[in-house]
Amino acid sequence: MVRRWRLAILTVLCGALIAAVKLGDGSPWGAALILAIFLGLAFAVSPQLFPRPETAAEARADGRPVVYWRPGCPFCIRLRARLGPEASRLHWVDIWSDPEGAAAVRAITGGDETVPTVVLDGEGYVNPDPAWVRDRIVPAV
Repeated sequence: MVRRWRLAILTVLCGALIAAVKLGDGSPWGAALILAIFLGLAFAVSPQLFPRPETAAEARADGRPVVYWRPGCPFCIRLRARLGPEASRLHWVDIWSDPEGAAAVRAITGGDETVPTVVLDGEGYVNPDPAWVRDRIVPAV
């Protein structure tokens, strides 16, 4: 569990340290701004940004697309952010908390755990363009 939050915790600690230095220099507004920026960054790299993680077995149950991801991955954050509310149409499997999901990614990628790995209609795609994924999950109007 701590592994998933490690990057977010480190980001908050760095922000608090820099804010304390700014506060010691007599700049309370600068300290508050720095702390706010680092808290935003911590949220961006935390598991909270993503929909509720599922296991690989749960994700395969209904045939919806599956995204294998891990906390702190900048490419996963980019995919999640660019999909916006459409991200809820996908299953999100955290490979750090689900060994079966990590094994599925290794099978698709040839042995490594490159994420995000998206599975659409049984076919795996490693780090696909978010616009390409959105085009496949949102029906044309």
